[in-house]
Amino acid sequence: MLKKLRLRPLIILLVCLVVVLSLLITDILISQHVTKTIKEDQEEKAKTIARIVAKDDKVRQGLIVEEKTPDIQSYTQDILETADVLFIVVMDMDGIRKSHPNEENIGLPFEGGDEKAVLEGEESTSISKGTMVTSLRTFTPVYDQQGNQIGAVAVGISLDKVEDTVFASHLKLLIGSLFGLIAGLIGAILIAAYIKKTLYGLEPFAIAKILQERDTMLQSVREGIIAVDKEARIVLVNKSALAIFQKAGLEGNPVGMKVSEYMPSSRLDRVLTSGTPELDEELEINGMSCLVNRVPLQVDGHVVGAISTFRDKTEVDILAEQLTGVKSYAEALRAQSHEFMNKLQVILGMVRLKNYDQLSSFINETVQNRHKEIGVVTTKIENPVLSGFILGKLSVARESGVQLSINTKTVIPESVPSNTVHELITILGNLIDNGMEAVKYREIKEVNITISKNEDVLTIVVEDSGSGIKDVVLKNIFSKGYSTKGPNRGYGLFLVKKSVDKLGGTLVVDTFQNKGTTFQIDIPYGGEQP
Repeated sequence: MLKKLRLRPLIILLVCLVVVLSLLITDILISQHVTKTIKEDQEEKAKTIARIVAKDDKVRQGLIVEEKTPDIQSYTQDILETADVLFIVVMDMDGIRKSHPNEENIGLPFEGGDEKAVLEGEESTSISKGTMVTSLRTFTPVYDQQGNQIGAVAVGISLDKVEDTVFASHLKLLIGSLFGLIAGLIGAILIAAYIKKTLYGLEPFAIAKILQERDTMLQSVREGIIAVDKEARIVLVNKSALAIFQKAGLEGNPVGMKVSEYMPSSRLDRVLTSGTPELDEELEINGMSCLVNRVPLQVDGHVVGAISTFRDKTEVDILAEQLTGVKSYAEALRAQSHEFMNKLQVILGMVRLKNYDQLSSFINETVQNRHKEIGVVTTKIENPVLSGFILGKLSVARESGVQLSINTKTVIPESVPSNTVHELITILGNLIDNGMEAVKYREIKEVNITISKNEDVLTIVVEDSGSGIKDVVLKNIFSKGYSTKGPNRGYGLFLVKKSVDKLGGTLVVDTFQNKGTTFQIDIPYGGEQP
């Protein structure tokens, strides 16, 4: 039942219950204390009056003489009218009354049976009933000048009066408790409204459902996710992240640990300090390479944490290689198909014009050029992926009207390790595309590629006959997203520089106005000559 109860009535109910129980317990405790205090006050009041009467000379003289003396009665009546008590009775040592509110009882024995102790010289208090209503009685002995007891004084206070005083005090407590309950109810309503606003109007079961869905989504994604709070302490890690950590040799559940202690290379603490996202960067975790995004978490303009998503770069590289190969092969097939159709149209025209000699020469020249082109690439570049990629670029260049030449001074063996070919395709592909774009509107459209291997160093030189690169542009060409050709550009040379750095190579740029640009790249290359 409580699970389905909405937040606002639940808070109000709980707060009111706590307030009611607190006020009830307080009321009981205070009522008992007040009742006890009132009874003690009334008892002390009766004792004080009794002692005052017991020390009066008129009372002493009246008890010494045996006959009836009106002075005691008149004296006690005067006090009775002002003291607000039920009765004041003076008695001799035989318990015979010398005064009483009802004069007819004067001379008669005291009733109640609780006067024996005072006649033996002890002050006492009791509750009893005599000729009047049940009352609270206080007894005090009376002594003469020589210290001999000559009688006693009894002062009575009506229990009804005591109860009325207790009830009046208890009523005040109840009124105070009622105001406390009203204040508690108002406070509960205000607290419920504040909590409801803080939770964006969501009910507890809705929050629980959202948390369950969020956790399921986080645990289902393939990318690893790790989040930290503003103290750089890990607060969330999904299953994929734990799998990557385990693969990298990091054991245990890191939740609650400082990210710098568990994974010093994460750099999430730097994002917390700078508040700047870091996207598509590489991260080494115990020698394992990952592709990482780091983003600060901000609430009301303040950084409250950071989150990082990452994935094993080996998987990303495999996908990239597959995508690059498919794209290259598709471009090559499209360009070769277009080129083949053009040549068929030329052949068809020559056949219709019956220029058989020219047709024979055209076919022989085409076959020889094609054979020479394919032969140079496939015999000099042993890696089939790289050679197929270059052949595709040759077809694309012919289709674009660009003279693309490939010069290989030495045989280029397959790379060791094999994943180097992916970086080479990234380097060559972007440099060739940039070169062809640089000569697109030039009269001479030439792009020359020279690939050579000297011992363990592979040298790639890409030259174009473009207009060159201006000095103001040259210093920024390797910056991510920088381009003078419009939006969503400026990634090619950034990727080239990134691949060169990854392979531990060097990159040199020579550019001359209206004479073209040359890129020279030297990288360590572990392939062996056949």
